[in-house]
Amino acid sequence: MSVALSPSQALHLWHSATLRLVQSDAHDLTLRQLCILLHIYLVPPPHTVRGLAATLGVTKPVITRALDSMGSLGLVRRTRDEKDKRNVIIQRTVEGALYLERLGDIIIDEGRELEL
Repeated sequence: MSVALSPSQALHLWHSATLRLVQSDAHDLTLRQLCILLHIYLVPPPHTVRGLAATLGVTKPVITRALDSMGSLGLVRRTRDEKDKRNVIIQRTVEGALYLERLGDIIIDEGRELEL
């Protein structure tokens, strides 16, 4: 299914969805953290700090700081790669999946209310 939105409608949808997310009891994530979280859940694993840094075009310390914050919220978990101890594998969590499911529901709800 394809949805045609004008730039103004797309921005209105994004604004409405993010406003509801901020007003909810959900964790307040930065745009970078949200992008990382979406990538981890929408792109098939494995995910590494090195790989995420390359994908986002940022340094590994930037990814590490974002993962520290998201890890403390229970949205992701990090483990050492058993095959290569230098690599850190980022894993999904139930809490992270539920967070994104709630976000998806908000976007769907706001999209239904959008005047096309």
